[in-house]
Amino acid sequence: MSDEAVPEAPGSRPAAILVGPPGSGKSTVGPLLAARLNVGFLDTDDEIESIAGKPVGDIFVEDGEDAFRALEWPVVQRALRYPGVVALGSGAILDRGVQRLLAGQQVIYLETSFAEVARRVGMNKARVPVPGNPRGVLRAMLEERLPLYQSAAWATVRTDDLDPGQVASHIVAAS
Repeated sequence: MSDEAVPEAPGSRPAAILVGPPGSGKSTVGPLLAARLNVGFLDTDDEIESIAGKPVGDIFVEDGEDAFRALEWPVVQRALRYPGVVALGSGAILDRGVQRLLAGQQVIYLETSFAEVARRVGMNKARVPVPGNPRGVLRAMLEERLPLYQSAAWATVRTDDLDPGQVASHIVAAS
């Protein structure tokens, strides 16, 4: 990640940090929220793809999850000094260092039901591949991450019955 890609100021913090499962809307809601707050938007998965020169799903398949997480950690560290809206990749919350960095920040958990996540994720090849029983793996992933999203959250917005603009409006109203 270059300095030009992620402008930061010493001591700066994001206006909002979006967390949630794959398909919760972080990458879609983030730019809308940033526009309403008159700040920039940064998606950590986009930054990782830029560094690696390939999609996140390809990194997982070709290089493995450990390689992806090694790329992710410095990106997240920098992103959490970005003075705009940040969308964290859904698995970043698993890292204890990330959990510590999120403490005291305006973390917005985009809560999305299993049924809605499964519908939204579908068979999109650009997403992280889910081997074996995709629904079972997805359910286990959500169950593992749910308490971490909840404990990091400053605010929670349920996304199931809302369009992205409505989600952004709820976040602004909660601020």
